[in-house]
Amino acid sequence: MTLPADLLSAETEAVAALQAALAAEAKGRWTMDLRFEGLRLQPVALRLQVALHSEARACQLLFADAGATALAKRDAPDVAEYCHSISDWCRRQGSAASPAEDLLLLVALGPPDYEVVEQLCGQHGGAVVLLNSRLEDAAVGIGSVARERRKGFLAPWQSAYTLQPLAAAALRHAYPDRWQLYRLDPDGYRAVGSFEKRPAPEELDEALTDGFGQGLRSVDRFMKDLSS
Repeated sequence: MTLPADLLSAETEAVAALQAALAAEAKGRWTMDLRFEGLRLQPVALRLQVALHSEARACQLLFADAGATALAKRDAPDVAEYCHSISDWCRRQGSAASPAEDLLLLVALGPPDYEVVEQLCGQHGGAVVLLNSRLEDAAVGIGSVARERRKGFLAPWQSAYTLQPLAAAALRHAYPDRWQLYRLDPDGYRAVGSFEKRPAPEELDEALTDGFGQGLRSVDRFMKDLSS
């Protein structure tokens, strides 16, 4: 499989992967990641909402705060009714206005949002998707609290789609396919590795190192290609 040629192609691929994931586990907890520098995530989230929304299952966009929510509503008035702050959505959960069948797409949330996301998932019976979100906090450390968080809540989340630039490389996963690693060679990106699970850093380094012992090389071409 080849890498998507541009951002819109990546979004199309991401939607197809998420739809396949939801067909397999309609009430699952999924992640979608488009991890490259300079990406304006709000337009991406709004386009994904349109692509994923249907009469059978509404797609609700949940942002970290009221400011991001207001910007989304301003930029996309046609879907403003589906844009909310995550705190507002939690307050309205359980009402007729928040059916359990809705698909919740949580946009760019971070460690400070961990507790509210945990609360939301405990109350919502439908699917929840984290878009470019990271709920783990490195500052928590590796003690019992971090282990319990990972075991009790974070561990069950599965990747529906990942597209991430590396140094002279790219990592891609589209459910239900395997994880694919691509190396940037003089003639373009070449598939150099396939993994059942997300590869560890040492696995990436081994796959990207050629027979002459040449290691990873810094380059931003992949990010520029996707951003164009």
